[in-house]
Amino acid sequence: MQRDYLEVSDLTVSFDGFVAVDGVDLSVLPGDLRFLIGPNGAGKTTLIDAVSGLVPATGSVRYGGHELTGLKVHRIARLGVGRTFQTATVFEELTVLQNLDIAAGHRRGPGTLLRRRKGVPEEVEQALETIGLTDLVDAPAGVLAHGQKQWLEIGMLLVQDARLLMLDEPVAGMSAEEKDETGRLLRRVGADRTVVVVEHDMDFMRSFANSVTVLHAGKVLAEGSVREVQADPRVQEVYLGPGHHSRAEVETVLGEVQ
Repeated sequence: MQRDYLEVSDLTVSFDGFVAVDGVDLSVLPGDLRFLIGPNGAGKTTLIDAVSGLVPATGSVRYGGHELTGLKVHRIARLGVGRTFQTATVFEELTVLQNLDIAAGHRRGPGTLLRRRKGVPEEVEQALETIGLTDLVDAPAGVLAHGQKQWLEIGMLLVQDARLLMLDEPVAGMSAEEKDETGRLLRRVGADRTVVVVEHDMDFMRSFANSVTVLHAGKVLAEGSVREVQADPRVQEVYLGPGHHSRAEVETVLGEVQ
């Protein structure tokens, strides 16, 4: 599915002389649930900011046959690129249905966005089923649990027909049960879409990542399966500091290496 293919080449982002993302190359195919990990300041969030147009960058970002670098945020979004933030940005005073309806509003006239209709659009029904909020369709978003708000925000991207989803620490602050459900949701969503997850939670990464890219000081340090990056001495040094490390130390930070 060529239209869902993300190709990042020599992407660089600088702030007043500080290079936050330094010549990153990254390729992600649909169905590959890709996790971006790395220490604080590694450039993970800045990378997805650049892809979504929130910060200026040089290099190339291609998705769906389009060059995204240099485009405005709204134009990138219209090309099927969606982004969430660490804190869910839902309309808490509106219902779950109204949130999804507004997100899908580019298909309807502005005068009908908040009008209660006899039926629910098919794309909204599908999103509700995918995110598991069908029974809460008339609940105000403000009363949802923390995890449910994140799921609603993902649903808002789905009704916009986002084909590339970039999620910034989606399980931060969630309970263990919410994390598991979120992981299952990402697998459902990522089955036929391109999904990139910025994450600090190593347990969550180990449980659900198909592949992992490790960033350090704005550069790609390592890439591969969970097992491969956990076993990489360079990754161990970044997370644990220089020197020799026992197997127990590695497993404590990065998890058991099979």
